[in-house]
Amino acid sequence: MVVRFFPSDGERASGEGERRGSATRAGRRPAGEAAIAYLPGAAPSERARAAAAAVRSLAAAEAEAEAEAERDAAERALEKAREKAGKRASNVSLHQLARRGMSRWELEQVLRKREVDEAVAEAELDRLESVGLLDDEALAVSLVYAARARKGQGRQAIERELRRRHIEEDAIAVALEDYDQEEELDRAVEVAVKRVAQLGDVDDQAAERRLWGYLQRRGYSGETICVAVAEAMRARHESR
Repeated sequence: MVVRFFPSDGERASGEGERRGSATRAGRRPAGEAAIAYLPGAAPSERARAAAAAVRSLAAAEAEAEAEAERDAAERALEKAREKAGKRASNVSLHQLARRGMSRWELEQVLRKREVDEAVAEAELDRLESVGLLDDEALAVSLVYAARARKGQGRQAIERELRRRHIEEDAIAVALEDYDQEEELDRAVEVAVKRVAQLGDVDDQAAERRLWGYLQRRGYSGETICVAVAEAMRARHESR
């Protein structure tokens, strides 16, 4: 233990304080400073040192407990935020799927526009797929059926629509594996005959041109269109 004796007013006046500072910077003990040893019985006892160590240990334990409580609170807040985000993603997804069938890519775009966290959206999409509410293969089959039965579309138009909705090629192949070309031709003829009957007094050349454009927009191949237009024009002539 070192005790520093500060200079008196007289010493300050005589520059003694400055000499003390110079001596200290030079590595020598300034005059008036001396090492003082504890007097007998004045040093901390073993019991006192143990008590001090116990106090320090207790303080450290309390600090660690406070830090742990803060970490737990932060984790609970994060978990609560994730749960809230998950519920929101689920509500958005179910609302969209209730309106119409959607591919995984389409629903992913909706969640992104709603600013749903990417990790939360990915987890929700996986969950919907696992329970069968999101199924690109089933959607592709449904779209193929609707395009053929209700819209009278050909294979090319159907494939374009499936790709536009970002359905994977494997799912498209599965949906079209039973596609019957003869059935498509029959459907094209049916569509062409129905359409030509609506053209009224349009001359044959104009009627053929309009039929070609009509069937092309529905995705029929050139070969199929040739046959369908010929059959439609024959029906038109027979009906006169």
